[in-house]
Amino acid sequence: MTEYRAPTREMAFTLQHVAGFAEMVKACGYEDASEDVVSAILEEAAKFAGSVIAPTNAIGDRTGVRLGQDGVVTTPDGFRDAYQQYADSGWASLQFDPEFGGQGLPFSLAIPVQEMWHAANMAWGLCPLLSQGAVEALSENGSDTLKQSLLANMISGHWTGTMNLTEPQSGSDLSGIRTQAVPDGDAYRIKGQKIFITWGEHDMAENIVHLVLARLPNAPQGVKGISLFAVPKYLSGKPGEDPVRNDCRAVSLEHKLGIHASPTCVMSYGDNDGAIGYLVGEENQGLACMFTMMNNARLTVGLQGVSISERAYQQARDYVSERVQGTAPGEQGLSPIIRHPDVRRMMMTMKSLTEAARALAYTGCVAVDFAKGNDVPDEVKARQQRRADLLTPMVKGWCTEIAQEVTSLAIQCHGGMGFIEETGVAQHYRDARILPIYEGTNGIQALDLIGRKTLRDQGKAMAELLDDMRTWSSSDSASNLLTQERQARFDQAIAFVEEATRLVLERRDEPLFAGTVAFNYLMLCSTVTAAWLTLKSAGAAREQDAGEGAFSAGKQITANFFFDHILPRCSGYLAALRAGEESVMALPETDF
Repeated sequence: MTEYRAPTREMAFTLQHVAGFAEMVKACGYEDASEDVVSAILEEAAKFAGSVIAPTNAIGDRTGVRLGQDGVVTTPDGFRDAYQQYADSGWASLQFDPEFGGQGLPFSLAIPVQEMWHAANMAWGLCPLLSQGAVEALSENGSDTLKQSLLANMISGHWTGTMNLTEPQSGSDLSGIRTQAVPDGDAYRIKGQKIFITWGEHDMAENIVHLVLARLPNAPQGVKGISLFAVPKYLSGKPGEDPVRNDCRAVSLEHKLGIHASPTCVMSYGDNDGAIGYLVGEENQGLACMFTMMNNARLTVGLQGVSISERAYQQARDYVSERVQGTAPGEQGLSPIIRHPDVRRMMMTMKSLTEAARALAYTGCVAVDFAKGNDVPDEVKARQQRRADLLTPMVKGWCTEIAQEVTSLAIQCHGGMGFIEETGVAQHYRDARILPIYEGTNGIQALDLIGRKTLRDQGKAMAELLDDMRTWSSSDSASNLLTQERQARFDQAIAFVEEATRLVLERRDEPLFAGTVAFNYLMLCSTVTAAWLTLKSAGAAREQDAGEGAFSAGKQITANFFFDHILPRCSGYLAALRAGEESVMALPETDF
């Protein structure tokens, strides 16, 4: 099985020179995030990911997690030790407030580091992913008292966090939540059951802070009556006494297709007197508070798509370079299969999609930092916030969709051996399958892109993105990088997005149309945006080494492949979008 080797040069280059990190650092006053500091952090993270986390991946997939009669989840061998090293080394605190022990570095600098964790072991990486989102939600919405009591331990990594939304009768539609919260002095008593709670119980940290959506007595019906509560696994005891176990516990674990080593729990709150919880934000504003965590999680789930694609690509690359089979065109005798054109096609598809997805994810996260910059002019902050909002569903949606393709191709490159579990490549395919589902299905992301991110502002954010693409397309850099045919293809693809956006705006009052075309709209917009970033990458690489090095040449070839073999997919997305809802909705539901 291939060892994981983080592509640190590729990560640093994409962050600094494609995603706009260098410009953001200057504008937002992150003087400590110099290029040397970024490189040093990524190199150390790569060592940790490769030597400490990655060795736990295969054993975690084989053994999974166990729930004991005492309600404690036992993680696979090596997980707890890896997590303790992670926390003790300060990796959990990179982007958080120094007031609570954070290092105060940009969120977007933590993104390539997190990519390494997920590539090394995606199931393990879900624990810090959820904790990060919980910290964000508490930092933005928690009271000063709550922040003082929770954040330092969570930012250090010695406590972890979870997100508790889903109930048996309430999945993507949260209006049906039944978990109850009854006031009890300065706290609340929580009673109810939540399902699909990632890392809801485990043995890796001292405490777990659950963020739980629940209803107060007499709360309004629907989503307007939901509040958010912080419910620790352990409550602080009196001075000198041990912490007290709260009335919440995991009652069962789900048996899943993938991410076997990530405990997906059914959590029960209040089987006895009620679990003690503390209000986060204002009453009946829980969904808005939770969306702080959800937006963060959507970006990092998209990042997981990049991570698992990179891991699968590396394994396929090593295999096809070593596997000898058949005689490649123009050769005599047996050849490594990477010399066969169809294998090369698959490898270039994997490489170009993964690198483009990385650029898209990093760009979305840099925009988040830009929008929060204290010294950034208001009009720039507003534009960057629109860009971050627009890219979030693309990052979550497109990066997780391409992960399905890349991990599947990795199996195909292995041939029959890919279908055998011992090679390990099938795990990436199984693990990747959850990504288009959780933190809002990709259908929901597509509706979000059309509704909240396009219709709400009359297409302003999309128009700004298209303007940036056109500026690049008409630049000398693009002329030096693209043949006339590829230039025409890119300009046509930009026009496709413009036409699709116009159709969406013109038919905004036709609910079936928006719902039917949303996914193709997401895939169209994302693919064209990814093409733009691939072109930017080739241009930046040429500037870095004056177009004379192997890195620059590789970027140019990858961009050419994307424009020749991936970008043409856009004509299919637009054709389906133009067709609208007629054939999709025509068959009576009783005939399915």
